[in-house]
Parts: sequence; structure tokens; C-alpha cells
Amino acid sequence: MGMGWHEWPLMIFTVLGQCVVGGFIVLALALISGRLDNDRTRRVHLSMFFLWVLMGIGFIASVMHLGSPMRAFNSLNRIGESALSNEIASGSVFFAVGGIYWLLAVLNKMPAALGKLWLAVTMVLGLLFVYAMCRVYQIDTVPTWHNGYTTLGFVLTMFIGGPLLGFLLLRAAGVCGCAMRILPVVSVLAVLISVASVAMQGFGLAEIHSSVQQASALIPSFGSLLAWRLALLVLGLGCWICPMIKGRAPSVAWLVIGFLLVVAGELIGRGMFYGLHMTVGMAIAG
Repeated sequence: MGMGWHEWPLMIFTVLGQCVVGGFIVLALALISGRLDNDRTRRVHLSMFFLWVLMGIGFIASVMHLGSPMRAFNSLNRIGESALSNEIASGSVFFAVGGIYWLLAVLNKMPAALGKLWLAVTMVLGLLFVYAMCRVYQIDTVPTWHNGYTTLGFVLTMFIGGPLLGFLLLRAAGVCGCAMRILPVVSVLAVLISVASVAMQGFGLAEIHSSVQQASALIPSFGSLLAWRLALLVLGLGCWICPMIKGRAPSVAWLVIGFLLVVAGELIGRGMFYGLHMTVGMAIAG
């Protein structure tokens, strides 16, 4: 019983993957808007490289969980039938299509019209990747996961970390605009919804039990971990929002610190999620 730290590769893979999808959507919308001049467009494309670095780290962590690269390839054997195969396949396609776009754009080989279409398709692929991650954990023999809280938690990570990551990369590229002010609002609302949903899930754990175990006993420090997660998220978003309240653009350094704090908070939340694993043999709900 306790935190699911033993699943740290999956914690890294899912949190970074969801943040990257959210960050890519922010950058893609900025590029599609057509409001960037050629110089800023070039710098945004250069900053996009860091998305693929984070995605690469996530996939390396995923392979470590599987044990060997060959198992990663074997996991693709049942695409369309296995949720795990669909997750790996959709993530790989998103990574590949987005990476090819970035390479062609950096080399100035991407036509403008095709680039916008490519970005739109890649955004859809990213959303499908997040959806595939959600489906992996909808297991009817794990009643603590087989519910709407799982899907909501994964999607909200994308809305919490993604806007901050996208804002950070746009700021690093020298892009500032009034439209970017909506991004902190999105993250704050996502945090509020996320904390409320986790609290509601915690209260509902008392109704899930087996012949030998109560789901509410899986993580004895559930409340304190939730508090730590909230504190890290608030501090991370504060690094982003406080300078804006004072009428200043947040520096790249503070944004990096803020993103690291948010990722740390989400990793705690994801560890709590894996700590709630409770197979049935004999678990029942109600």
C-alpha cells in the first residue's frame, strides 16, 4: 500500500506525454493564426525542438518500464485490439508526424499551406494519443481506475501543464501577445477541477472494497499527498502568473521553474493514481 513510485517510468511517460500534447497545441495554434512574422515563426519552430526532447524522454521511460526495446516493438502486435498497442502506436505516430513537421519547418522545406494542415492533423493525433492513454487504464477488474476520474485526470494534466509549457516556449521564442493571457486562466481552471475531482474520488474510495482490503486504505497519506500536489501546482503557476499580475512578462527562468514545479505536482498526482491500483479477484464497488 502507498504511493505508486515503483511505476515511475509510467508516471514520467504519461505526465510528459500529456504536457507535450498540450504544449504542441499551444504552439500550433500560434503558428496557424498567421500573426507571426517570419523571424518569430522561425524561432517558434526552433523552440518546438524541446517538445520532442521531452517526448523522447517520455518514450525512453516507457521502454524502461517494458524492460527492453524489443518488448516495445512486440507491444505493437495487436493494434486495434489491445489498448496498450494503441497507446504505443498513437504516441509513436504523433511523435513521428510532429517531428517530421519540425524538421521540414526548420529546414525551410515546409510550404505554408501544407504546414497549417500538417499542424492541424498533428494536433488531432496528439489528442488521440491522450485518449489512447486513458483507454489503457479503463480496466473493469481494477475498480479504482475503471471510472471517469481516470480519463478526467489524464486530460486535465494536458490542460494544466500544456499551456504553461507552450507559453514557456513561445516566451523563449520572443513571442508575446494578448491572446496568450488566456493560457494561465486555462491552467488555473484545470487545477481547480483536478483537485476537486481527486477529492471527490477520495471520498468515493470508501465504497470500493474486497474481502480483505478497503480501497481507502491503499494510500494512507492520501490527504497530505493531495495537499503537497496542490502546493506545488500553486507555486508553479504562481511563478507564471504573479509577474503578469504586476504587469510584467514572466522571465524564461521563472517559467522553467514554474513548469518543473507543475510537473513535480503532477508526478505526485500520477503516483497517487498508480498507488490506487487494486485488482479484483475480489474487489467490488458499492
